[in-house]
Amino acid sequence: QVQLVESGGGLVQAGDSLRLSCAASGRTFSTYAMGWFRQAPGKEREFVAAISRNSFSTAYANSVKGRFTISRDNAKNTAYLQLNSLKPEDTAVYYCAAEFVGSTSNSGSYYYTVGDDYDHWGQGTLVTVSS
Repeated sequence: QVQLVESGGGLVQAGDSLRLSCAASGRTFSTYAMGWFRQAPGKEREFVAAISRNSFSTAYANSVKGRFTISRDNAKNTAYLQLNSLKPEDTAVYYCAAEFVGSTSNSGSYYYTVGDDYDHWGQGTLVTVSS
């Protein structure tokens, strides 16, 4: 129902910042909760951040809390992940994901931190942080 395309990754030095973007197709972006996950070499995919459809709720992994910020602009059909104070251990392929939640009042606070809860995934964008 929705296609996702990430962009904004690259090679940076420790302490630098990046902003990742996730562009979604279609006209129903506001009915999806969004999440960001990452997978480092030799490790399993891990949760990074999540945001509800209307930005009422957000959640972060402990390893990135205070450094990363998730946001979205429903008018532009785009979700973002601002990565500040980057560390070498942040090096990974970053994926955005979407899960349909509808448009009820209660669904405005829904978000998910488990990858298997998401039905739609982007292709990923590589972030490499040198020491």
